[in-house]
Amino acid sequence: MTIYIALLRGINVGGHNKIIMAELRSSLEQLGLHNVKTYIQSGNILFESDEAEELLQTKIQDKIKEDFGISSVVVIRTAEEIQQIVSQSPFSNQEISEAEQSCKGECLHVALLPTAPSKVNSDLFLSFTNERELSVIDGRDVYLLFYDSIRNSKLGNNLKKLEIPATVRNWKTLMKLSNMVEELKH
Repeated sequence: MTIYIALLRGINVGGHNKIIMAELRSSLEQLGLHNVKTYIQSGNILFESDEAEELLQTKIQDKIKEDFGISSVVVIRTAEEIQQIVSQSPFSNQEISEAEQSCKGECLHVALLPTAPSKVNSDLFLSFTNERELSVIDGRDVYLLFYDSIRNSKLGNNLKKLEIPATVRNWKTLMKLSNMVEELKH
């Protein structure tokens, strides 16, 4: 069985699209997903399944719409993909350390996309980078490093230029998900 991580977009943010995680776990277990676990309230779900990513994405989106009345984009990664994301950060330890010293809040984030953006849209998005807001696009993953804050950043506000819905997670969340994958494997 494959270990997957489903990342829901816009769940329990600012009092909107509220879903209780225990109810979400129960709902997804009804789809036949195994070992369903959630992490924090923003819609991070670990589970095991033999089904393909594309089918799971559709089934989970439909189930959330059916059970909770919420249309949420679901981005799925395998355990290996999550571990690759955290092990292959394109930013140096020095860059991250410098950003951490000046950033208000978390400095390192990854925007996860259901599909890779086009070259044209990637280039347009990357044109908003500057010395205080850095980004590297690696397939379906967009690494973001902020020296100030993701809030009100030009780069963060222009993710829509990729023309693909993204869900953003900070580095601590991705590290925790990676650790949860390891626990599930053992």
